[in-house]
Amino acid sequence: MNILNLFKVSLRAVANNKMRSFLSMLGIIIGVAAVIIMMAIGQGSKESIRKELSTMGTNLLTIRPGADMRGGVRQDPSSMQTLKPADYQRIMAEKKYVTNVSPEVTASGQVIYGNNNTNTTVYGESPEYLDIKLWTIEDGECFNEEDVHKAAKVAVVGKTIVDELFGENVDPIGKTIRFKSIPLRIVGVLKSKGYNSWGMDQDNVIIAPYTTVMKRIAAQTFYSSIVCSAVTEELSDAAIEELTQILRENHKLKGDADDDFTVRSQAEMMETMSSTMDTVTLILVVAAAFSLLVAGIGIMNIMLVSVTERTKEIGLRMSVGATGAVISLQFLIESVLISVTGGLLGILVGCSASASLGMFGMPSSVPAWSIYVSFFVCVCIGVLFGYIPAQKAANMDPIEAIRHE
Repeated sequence: MNILNLFKVSLRAVANNKMRSFLSMLGIIIGVAAVIIMMAIGQGSKESIRKELSTMGTNLLTIRPGADMRGGVRQDPSSMQTLKPADYQRIMAEKKYVTNVSPEVTASGQVIYGNNNTNTTVYGESPEYLDIKLWTIEDGECFNEEDVHKAAKVAVVGKTIVDELFGENVDPIGKTIRFKSIPLRIVGVLKSKGYNSWGMDQDNVIIAPYTTVMKRIAAQTFYSSIVCSAVTEELSDAAIEELTQILRENHKLKGDADDDFTVRSQAEMMETMSSTMDTVTLILVVAAAFSLLVAGIGIMNIMLVSVTERTKEIGLRMSVGATGAVISLQFLIESVLISVTGGLLGILVGCSASASLGMFGMPSSVPAWSIYVSFFVCVCIGVLFGYIPAQKAANMDPIEAIRHE
C-alpha cells in the first residue's frame, strides 16, 4: 500500500472518532498555545524594555560614586562624595570619545504653586542634559550656561508638573513655583514622554541648573552622578575606558587600588535586562512545555486504546498481505496527524491570544522561530509517542488478531 492510501486510511480512522481525536488534540493545542504566549510575552517585554531604554539614549554613560569600605563596613554609594567639580572640569578638558557631559545633583520634595502642590524630584543638570537624555523642549526654552554660572533660579518642567500645579490650558512660562522654599521661574516645558516600563512617570520632573540645586537646594559640594554621551554607541567601551582613566588620575588612585566610582553604559543595562528577561521567559516556556509532555502521553494512551479496539481489523489486513511495517506506519501517521493538527490549532490560538494581549496593555511579540519550533515539536511528539502503539500493532499475530473479540 502506498503512502497516499495509508494517509487516507489514517485520516478516515481519525475522522471516525472525532471526539476522541479532539480531546487528544486538546492537550497539544493548550501546550503549544501556552508556549507561544509565554514566548510572545517574554519577547515583547524585552523589546519594550529595550525601546524604553533607547529613548534615554543608547550611547548614555553614567558615572556614580562607588561603594567604599570603612571599618570593615561597605558604605552606601549614594552617601559617598567622590565626584567633585574638579572631575567634571577635567573630563570636559580631556574628553575624546565623549560629547556631552552633565553633572547631576538631585533632590526630592514638594513643589508648590498657589494652593496646588505635588511631590516630585528636581534634577540639577547642565543644558547638555537634554541632548544626553533625548529630551525636547515643547514650549519656551532651556536655561543656558550663564544661568548655570549664576546659579539662577530657573527651571524647565515636565507635563505632569504643569497639569498638577496649573491645570489645563494654562501657560506656565514665566510663572514661579517653589521647591523647599526656593523660588524657581519656569522657562520651558518638556515634551511628554509618559510612563516607562517600570510604571514611573517620566513627566513628573523639574530640571534646573546643577549649580542652583547644589548651592540653593541640596547645599552640597559634590555631585550625585555625572551623565555623559559617547560619540557613538559603538565607542561606548572606549569612552568608559577614557572616563575611568581620567577619574583614576584625578582621584590619585594607585595601580592596584579599587575605583571609588562606577561607570555604566546604557548598552550594559540593556544586556542585563535582556538576559534577565530571557531567563524569565525560559522558565515560563519550560513550565508550559510540560503540558506538551502530558499531551504526548495522552496521545500514546489513545493510540494504544485504538490498537486494542482495532485488533480484528489489523488481523484482517495482515491476512491479505499487509506487512508489519505498513501497519506500524499507518498508526504512526494517525498519531502524527493528531499531533500536527493539534499543533496547528495551538499555533493559531497562541498567535491570536498574543495579538490580543496588546488590547490589555501587555507587550507581546511572537518570534517567527517559535512557530517553526512548535510545529517541529508536534511532529516529534506524534512520532515518539505513536511509536509504541504502532509497534504493538505491527507485532500482532494475524491469527490471534482475527480471533480477537
